[in-house]
Amino acid sequence: MSEERRRGGEQVRKKPRRFLRYLLRALLAVLGTAAVLLAGLWMILDEVFNGPSETARNRLTMSLLEASATKWVPAVFIGGDAVGRIQAKVADSLPDGQSDPTRVVVRNDGAGESDEWAGCPDGLRVEEVRGDTYNAYVMLVRDPSRVYLCPSSRRYSRSRPGTRITKQIEAEGAAAAVNGGAFFDNGTISPEVGSVPCGLVVSQGEVLWDDGSSYYGFAGFNEDDILVVSKTMSAKEAGEARIRDGCCYGPVLIKDGAVNEEAYNTNSGYNPRTAIGQRADGAVLLLCIDGRQAGSLGATYGDIIDVMVEYGAVNACNLDGGSSTVMLQRDGDGTVRTVNNVSLLQEEPRRMPTFFMVRPQDGA
Repeated sequence: MSEERRRGGEQVRKKPRRFLRYLLRALLAVLGTAAVLLAGLWMILDEVFNGPSETARNRLTMSLLEASATKWVPAVFIGGDAVGRIQAKVADSLPDGQSDPTRVVVRNDGAGESDEWAGCPDGLRVEEVRGDTYNAYVMLVRDPSRVYLCPSSRRYSRSRPGTRITKQIEAEGAAAAVNGGAFFDNGTISPEVGSVPCGLVVSQGEVLWDDGSSYYGFAGFNEDDILVVSKTMSAKEAGEARIRDGCCYGPVLIKDGAVNEEAYNTNSGYNPRTAIGQRADGAVLLLCIDGRQAGSLGATYGDIIDVMVEYGAVNACNLDGGSSTVMLQRDGDGTVRTVNNVSLLQEEPRRMPTFFMVRPQDGA
């Protein structure tokens, strides 16, 4: 072999080796930078969680708990018991026990009403509300007997995935729907996520689920179609209160006309939100707030309370929010449309075990 040909072969072999060395160096540089950033973030989180400011710790905890991907973080730094105490604190300013059902008098006969329903022959309307950091959609349902808790299954199991609200509203033939209460979510893409609820679930007067989990809010309608809210609710208490449909999340935002001051003043983070409330005349308020978007950062508990107070809520409770927040309405031609603006990263709504739905009006 000539000297020239031998040297040419060596150059060919050196080129891929040189490329691999450069690639390896680049990967090491990226990994090193990522490690430094993660270490820095860890130090910052540790300083906030275990530093001298209880207020900063509580605010950070509540903000991280509201996102599926980060809800595990606080427990790593302060433990699950401390997280539970912080969650419970947002309900401290409300008295124990259930809301007083006599504060609501359901009026479906139209007596003494203004013309607020004049343009809504189906007794259903949606209004848009804008705040400094959010866009919100309030659905008003004149007849509370039409609002019910729809389960994904009457036999919950982790081996049976939850359903998507777009599929469930079609299966029910409902006029409208929003997402419901708490559910199992370990922050993964496991099919078990959204399969079973957390806390108490009552549907058509039957207890479908009661895992005894300590959630800090319950919202449900009794047999007189009055929304009952409470910091806690057992299956026995639900039976005594004649609850027909309800689920857990929280916190309770308004109870018997009194605002939850602790929740109002807690920096709960700017996130998508869903809530349910009821006026003194029985009309139901379903609220969805856009978040994590360029045009709508999101809302705090205080923002939800402000909207509910503006619309005259006597009782109101926060429901599951974040990426679960969805409001659907069926148009006159039968087409179901999404009222709020869900995340562009979601091709489909999340699988969930509970939804609040609105039956079609009688005769519709």
